[in-house]
Amino acid sequence: MRLIHTSDWHLGRSFHRVGLLDAQAAFVDHLVEVVRAERVDAVLVSGDVYDRALPAPETVALLSEAVTRLIDAGAQVVLSSGNHDSAIRLGFAAELLERAGLHIRTGLSSIGRPVMVGDVAVHPLPYLEPSVAADRLDAGERTHAAVLGAAMQRVRADLAGRGGRSVVMAHAFVTGGATSESERDISVGGVSAVHPSTFDGVDYVALGHLHARQQVAEGQRYSGSPVPLSFSEVNHTKGSWLVELDSAGVGVTAVEAPVHKPLAVLRGTLEDLLADPRHAGAERAWCQVTLTDSVRPLAAMDRLRERFPDTLVLQFDPQGARELPTPYAAAVRQRDDLDLCCDFLAHVRGGNPPTEAERALLGSAVEGSRRDRARHDDEGQADVGHQRSGAA
Repeated sequence: MRLIHTSDWHLGRSFHRVGLLDAQAAFVDHLVEVVRAERVDAVLVSGDVYDRALPAPETVALLSEAVTRLIDAGAQVVLSSGNHDSAIRLGFAAELLERAGLHIRTGLSSIGRPVMVGDVAVHPLPYLEPSVAADRLDAGERTHAAVLGAAMQRVRADLAGRGGRSVVMAHAFVTGGATSESERDISVGGVSAVHPSTFDGVDYVALGHLHARQQVAEGQRYSGSPVPLSFSEVNHTKGSWLVELDSAGVGVTAVEAPVHKPLAVLRGTLEDLLADPRHAGAERAWCQVTLTDSVRPLAAMDRLRERFPDTLVLQFDPQGARELPTPYAAAVRQRDDLDLCCDFLAHVRGGNPPTEAERALLGSAVEGSRRDRARHDDEGQADVGHQRSGAA
């Protein structure tokens, strides 16, 4: 029996305001090819199918297309809800769709009732929010470990009367997993970490929630997200797991996903980044750039995008930057108004002084202000003199 373990599709997600739907559609194309080439019996998606509870119409259309093509390619599809999904919306018409080979599990009532793929019992566990699920599962505590432990009691009760292999799908943070910046914290409502022993007695645990593909314990793996969702994932190899279960045991093979757009994280001075040939690969990548110039360069993003057109994030970490004199008032006490204006402009621009044209414009403004102030003072003095003459 062959299964593909994947999760965290996050359909509809954007990457620093760049839509990912094309990249996600390319992953679906890849997945359909794998199902056909490897004669996969079922595709498992362990939560966070959508990125938000109310997905856009084009996002729903992509999921509809994906499951239709995967089923047409010969596989059953098993979806469980994650913390990003709306359990009610994702689970709409689940009983009817099950007849066509699409198994959607989002509710507590389905826990303990497996999806049978041949003689393999697949138990999809939806994301269990402790504050909602604890009482209904008689968990005892409002923690993720407690509610998953209670859910696993139902799973083991079912497995006790069965032979063959078993698989559990769960969307949780299992102790030992490596996190990324793109995962939403699920600690609200209870302690978030779940020990791997929670799933003891199962042949394979198909985990979702963490976005790095990894193994956390024997027979327990995260597939990770199929596309990068943050620059913290720059070193991830995205893909899924091909899981083969037979009488001899469980075999797992990594399947790499296509790279729609590579990521690059660059750091250095602006001039070095623009000139260094080692960064040629980043010219085709989504880039996060940290500039270390001691003085913030003017038009830095525009200049970066001349070489790296897909620079999405620009940060500054000045090295050897000049420190402002302390106290500031003492340093400027003897300076004229124009110099003070020029210094302020340089300060708010990260150390870039005004150009000659800007200094001339500031000079005109300062001089105009001086004349207006002098005229106002003269008029005030004249009024005072007039009042005194009248009084005399």
